[in-house]
Formats: sequence, C-alpha cells, structure tokens
Amino acid sequence: MRSLTRTLVACILVTHASLLAWGATLHSPNVDEAAHLVAGLSHWTFARFDLFRVNPPLVRMVASLPVLVAAPKTDWSGYYDTPVGRPEFKMANDFINANGSDIFRFFTIARWACIPFSALGGYVCYRWAMELYGAGSGILAAIFWCFSPMILGHGQLITPDVPAAALGLAAVYRFWIWLKNPAWPEAILAGLALGVAQLCKTTLILLFGILPVLWLAYLLFDPQSKSPRPRNSVQLAAVFAIALFVLNGAYAFHGSFTPLGEYRFVSATLAGKATPVGVEGNRFTGTLLSHVAVPLPRDYVRGIDLQKRGFDVNGKPSYLRGEFRSHGWWHYYLYALAVKVPIGTWLLAALACGLRLRKNNRAANRDDLVVLLPLVVILIVVSSQTGFSRHLRYLLPAFPFAFVWISQVAQLAKGQVRWCCLMIVFAVCMIVSSVAVYPHSLSYFNQFVGGPSGGRHHLLGSNLDWSQDLLFLRNWMNEHPEAAPIKVAYSGPVSPTVAGIDFDLPAHDVESGWFAVSVNTVCGYPAFVVDKHGRSHFLPENALSYFQQFEPLDHVGYSIDIYYISPDQAEQLRRSLLPNR
Repeated sequence: MRSLTRTLVACILVTHASLLAWGATLHSPNVDEAAHLVAGLSHWTFARFDLFRVNPPLVRMVASLPVLVAAPKTDWSGYYDTPVGRPEFKMANDFINANGSDIFRFFTIARWACIPFSALGGYVCYRWAMELYGAGSGILAAIFWCFSPMILGHGQLITPDVPAAALGLAAVYRFWIWLKNPAWPEAILAGLALGVAQLCKTTLILLFGILPVLWLAYLLFDPQSKSPRPRNSVQLAAVFAIALFVLNGAYAFHGSFTPLGEYRFVSATLAGKATPVGVEGNRFTGTLLSHVAVPLPRDYVRGIDLQKRGFDVNGKPSYLRGEFRSHGWWHYYLYALAVKVPIGTWLLAALACGLRLRKNNRAANRDDLVVLLPLVVILIVVSSQTGFSRHLRYLLPAFPFAFVWISQVAQLAKGQVRWCCLMIVFAVCMIVSSVAVYPHSLSYFNQFVGGPSGGRHHLLGSNLDWSQDLLFLRNWMNEHPEAAPIKVAYSGPVSPTVAGIDFDLPAHDVESGWFAVSVNTVCGYPAFVVDKHGRSHFLPENALSYFQQFEPLDHVGYSIDIYYISPDQAEQLRRSLLPNR
C-alpha cells in the first residue's frame, strides 16, 4: 500500500512539473519577472544584493544562473543605489531591448530552473499531511498543491511567491518534527530549513515570531516533554542561530550586525511618522535601541524598510469589485480568496471543518495549532497592509498550510461512504475546474463569479492580467490576418514587436480599426505600455476605458480583448464623449 501511495504521489508531482514546464514556454514575462532576472544576474556579476532588495535573492539567483551561462547581452549603465530607488525596472527594459526575441528563451530556462521549488512544495504537503493524518490525506494534500490554480499560475514564474510557500511550509514542517522529537539532528535541520526559507521572501520573517509561540504552546499541550525543558530551550536557540547564520552567510555577511541607529529608513514605520515622505530618518535615533546590533544583512533590512514604505504611501490605485481608490481594504484578501479559490476546495474545507468538530482530542488540537497558526498570522499581517491592495499572490505562503489542514478530511471521512463520496466529488470538481482553465491559470476565477471571463468585475492586476498572453496574441494574429494593421495597448515589459507583431499604439482619442487591449487597461487601470521601438509610455487611469463602450469580438487568453471599431462607431462615441466638439 505504501509503495502504491508513493507511486501515485510521484505521478502527481511529475504531472505538476510537466504542466509548469509547458506553461513556462507559453507565457510572456511580466515586469516583476524581468526585474528579478536582471537583479539575479547582477548578484552573480557584482556580488551585490541591492537590486530588488525588497525580496531576498535566492529564487532570482537560481533562476538567473542558467541565463548567465547562456551569456545574454547586459547593460549596467542604469545601475544606481538609493534608499527609495528601484532601478531594476528600468534595467529590465534595457535588458529586454538589448536581447530582442532571445528573451523568451532566457525566461523559459530561468522558469524551468525554478520548477524544483514547486515540486518540493507538493512533496512537503504530502509528507506532512501523511504523517499527521494518513496516506489518503497525504495524496489529497499533494493534489491540492499540484492542481491549485494559484500554484500552477505562479509556479511557472521566476517570482518568489511559490518558492516562499514551499520553503516556508518546509521550515515549519521541520520545526514540527523537532517538536515531536527534540534531538540535536532535528534542531539543526529545522534551523537550516528556516534559514533557507528566509532567503525567499521577507514575509517569512514572521516565522521568527511564530515558531517560539508554537514551541510554548506545544509544551502547554504536553507537559511531559520527551526531554528536559532547559535542553529544549538551548536547541530552540540553536534553531534560530543556525537560521540567522544561513541568512547572513547568503549575503556574505554584508552589513550584518549594523547598529540600528546607523540605518537611514524611508518608511513611516521605521523612519517615524513625522518624517516627510521620501525623506530619510530613523525613529530609534537617541534611544537605547539605536545601539542594538541588528543580526540581519544590511540589504535585507533595507529591503523590509523599502517594502513597508510601499504599503505606507497611499496613492497606488487599488481595485475591488469595480471600485478604484488610492488605498486598500482590510478584507481584500478574504474577498480574493472567495473568488479565486476553486469551489471544490471551499467545499472540502467546509467538510473538513464539519467532520473535525465531531472529533476532539488534545494531540490533534496541538498539531492543528502548528499548521493553522502560520496561516492565520500571515493572513492577518498581509491583510493589515492597506496602503494598497493588488495581489493575492502576497498570501501564497499561507496556502500550503490550508492544504495540509484541509487534507485531514480524507482521514475523517474514512469508513463513512457518504462522506467519502462527497470528498471524492468535491476533489474531482476542484481538479476539473483548474485544469479546464490551464494554461491560463493566472487568470483563474471560480464559478461563483462566472469564471475567468467574469474576473474583471472583481479583481485586476496580477490576479487576472499580468502581461502573460503576448505570445498568444501573436498566435491569434497569425490566425486572423484580416486584423492587420492592429493597434496594441499591452501592459507588459516586452514590446509586441519582439514577439513578431507589427503594431502601433492606440491614440487617446477614439479611432476606428482593430485593437488588442490589455484587460487592466480596458478597466481603467493605469499602466505602462511599450511601443514598437521598446519605449515605455505611461497611460494614466481610465486613459483607454472608452473601450468598455464596445463589445470585444474575441479574447486572447483572458487578459487581452480584441476589438473592431468601425468609423461610424468611432464617430458616434466621439460625439457622446465630446458633445460640444
């Protein structure tokens, strides 16, 4: 039976990796991917970590290594370092313009290099669920991960969201093993896993606060610990010491243990609320804390500060259910989960909750806490950042904990035909719903809101349109030669010319002809679009929202609308928009 389970899980993981590998070849890069790739190349070239410092360097260094071997053309003339600067985005444009159509090959091999992160996430989901609840739950947890639209969509990219989810889960899993068996080998492995997780995404710094709470709670649930508490305390300290050593070592200890008072911060949280926006400061100056040596790399700390500044400053447009505003919503991520997670997953979660309430034992409650506390803390902290609300992917590190916990439904339903049948039906619905949308998993929305086609009425940004369908537009143009000449407003870092599309940008005024317009832009989202020469042009909010007055003739994926506007239609709309013209 164990051999059959392992074979089945291996097949699920291979299928998952194959889907990611295929998807990596089909989609054009988004602006974050381009910036991550350039930053990763800079890390290898200059042994510096200031580019894209808002996230640690592990994932982009893995992604950029095969690209470095392929010897791309690079231009570092735009490299500079300031507390609030983000030069990686301009440098990404320069990199794309320098390499032309080769960039699609570079991004493909970079994405392939990151597939092992996602495969690891699926495996850890299986192992932890199996050890907690049994083989059936292990298989179900692997299915959750491997067929989740969010994991499939983001797992084929070189952004750090899915790797952070995988390694964050692995870190808590190894810590749970140590809690069950507080021995030195397990403590060392837990420390290594925690340290590597910190190199993915700064969100996971929360684990430094979560894990001690889990340790204390575990002792309270089980006063008769297997080893004396002082020894446990020493091993716990070793876990964090090893993690910090791994984190600092990966940054070559650059700026490690800098006194807190020597930093110049730009976020209101660390610089002080009285400090004007864009002006450096340090709220700890003149306090005892200013002398404390921060046991973190300097660029890691500066990255947290810069990321926090992004959430502190209102003005970035946020969108929810047709409403734009200059700040976010505390319930944004809860709403996004409701419309982006498959209905089958929600039904399985409800079934797990119902069956779990019927059973209660102290050991199960203790293990539930280890799985659920990281999920809840990540959800609360991410939701509290209401400077802007755009990306459900920020919540991805919480997903695998939900997958593991919900998977216990397989154990709870065991031997009860009615519940087993319901579980199987819900799981099949989840898989079919996800696979039906693939390879457009980034644009997945569940049937509650009409699927991906209805998604624009609820969420925008990376939840629907993250520049992924440019190559699909090229294929559409090849199949519809009558649409030439075409005007394209594509909100991505790559000019459609690089993909072999002959085009012009649409005018701000209404005109006739064929158009391909990114859904974000149609819905009024401000965006940068690239002309045929690779130059970026900023489109302010609602610059092309007049396309909402027309019905698209077709769609490319779910992120690009195709329109044909006749001269009469254009003139009629011009008159309605400018009645006194």
